[in-house]
Amino acid sequence: MKLNDKPYNCILYGNKDIEIRLYDEKRKLINVGDIITFTNRDTLEYFDVRVIKLHKYKNFMELYNDFDKIRLGYDKDETASFTDMEQYYSKDDIDKYGVIGIEICVIR
Repeated sequence: MKLNDKPYNCILYGNKDIEIRLYDEKRKLINVGDIITFTNRDTLEYFDVRVIKLHKYKNFMELYNDFDKIRLGYDKDETASFTDMEQYYSKDDIDKYGVIGIEICVIR
């Protein structure tokens, strides 16, 4: 999976452990125990994570209500809003597929 620089580093350095995605056909193939390679879009660096748990929801609002914003990749002084995800996914796609929080740990 490709990530922008900030979420890439948040996961790599242990601040973020929930990767948020649309629960589309590609994500439905993910299982607990799987290894996912995250690639930084800017630097092309990469690292592997193991899937610990899958959290499925109808929408991002439900997902955001269940997790601390730090686990989702926000800084402590940032305001976290489920509407932030609308820059990546359309409301129609969210309604069609639902969303997933992929709980992960970095493989060292």
